[in-house]
Amino acid sequence: MTTNKKITSFDIADLAGVSQSTVSRALRGSPLVNEETRRRVQAAVESLNYTVDKNASNLRRKFSGTLALLFFEDPTPDDSHINPFFLSMLGSITRACAKQGYDLLISFQQLSRDWHADFADSKKADGIILLGYGDYLAYCDRLQKLVEQGTSFVRWGAVLPGQPDITIGCDNFRGGHDIATHLHEQGCRRIAFLGDASSHYPEFFERYRGYAAALEEHGLVADPDLQANAESTERAGYEAMQSLLERDAKFDAVFAASDLIAIGALRALAGRGLKVPDDVALAGFDDIPVAGFINPSLTTIRQDTRQAGDALVESVLKMIHGESPESAVLPGKLIVRRSSVREPSGLGDA
Repeated sequence: MTTNKKITSFDIADLAGVSQSTVSRALRGSPLVNEETRRRVQAAVESLNYTVDKNASNLRRKFSGTLALLFFEDPTPDDSHINPFFLSMLGSITRACAKQGYDLLISFQQLSRDWHADFADSKKADGIILLGYGDYLAYCDRLQKLVEQGTSFVRWGAVLPGQPDITIGCDNFRGGHDIATHLHEQGCRRIAFLGDASSHYPEFFERYRGYAAALEEHGLVADPDLQANAESTERAGYEAMQSLLERDAKFDAVFAASDLIAIGALRALAGRGLKVPDDVALAGFDDIPVAGFINPSLTTIRQDTRQAGDALVESVLKMIHGESPESAVLPGKLIVRRSSVREPSGLGDA
C-alpha cells in the first residue's frame, strides 16, 4: 500500500538537518542564510520533489504593518534615557515608516532580558530596527541569536567585515580623518582624543583610527598619553578631560568622539580657566541640535539622520519581503564652527 503523503517544509528541515524556520528563510532567499546551508536545503528540496505553494505561503505570512524600533537605554541627565542623536533618528525613522505605510512600535532594549526573543516571538512587528548597543562585544551574542531565529532586523552602527547582521552606519573613519585634518590646518599639533578607542565601541574606534591616520599623513603620531576613554555622555567627557588635565598632558586641541563628550570636555576646560578655541581647539561628532547653540558653537561631523532613517526602514522592509539588502556606509559632513577656529573668517555652517 502506498501513501501520497504531502511533503512539507518540516520534511525538508529533517533531511537537511536544519530548523523549519531556516528552511523558510532559505526558500525565500534571505541573506541571513549562509551559502552552505542554502545548498543543503536546495538539495533536500530536489531530493523530495518539493514545490512551494506560494499562495499558502503568503497566507501563512501575515504582516502586521508595524516595525519595532528598539533603543539602547543611555544614561542621561533627564528622564529620556535616549542619546539626543538617536532622538533625531527617531523623527527620521518615523517619517520613513509613514511613507511606506507602516506604523512604528518604540521600546527600550532591556539588556537584562531576552528582548531579542521577546520581539521575534511576539509577532508584534514584522521587523526590528536597533539603535545603540553599549559594549558591542557583549551585544554580539544577542545579534547572533536574532540571526539564528530568522528575525528581519537592521542595526545602526559601525559597518565592519564579517558582521552577521545588516548594518547601516556613518563613515566614521572618514569623519575622524576630516576632523583631525581640520585641526591640523588650524595649526594644532598635539591633538587629544576622548572616547573608548577599542573594539568594545567600534564606532568610536573607527573615528580614532581615522584621526590617527590623518596625523600620520602629516608626520605626527597618535600619542597614547593624549587619549582618555569615555562613553557618550557629558559626564564621561568631563571626567575624561579632567583626567588629561590632572596628569598635566600637553595638548592644543581635543577631538571628542561624540558631541556629548565634547560638551563635557568644554565644561572641564572652562573650570581650569582654559578658553576654547583660544587656548584649546575643540571638535565633536554627531551634530546634535545643541551643538550649534553652545558657546562657542561646536565643530563636528554631521550624520545625515534623514538619509539614515530612510536607509534603515528600506533595508528592513526588503528583508521582510524576502529581498537581500546590503550593509551601507553613509557619508558624514564636516561642520566647522567657532570651537576650532580662532578667527571668525572661514566658518562653515553654523
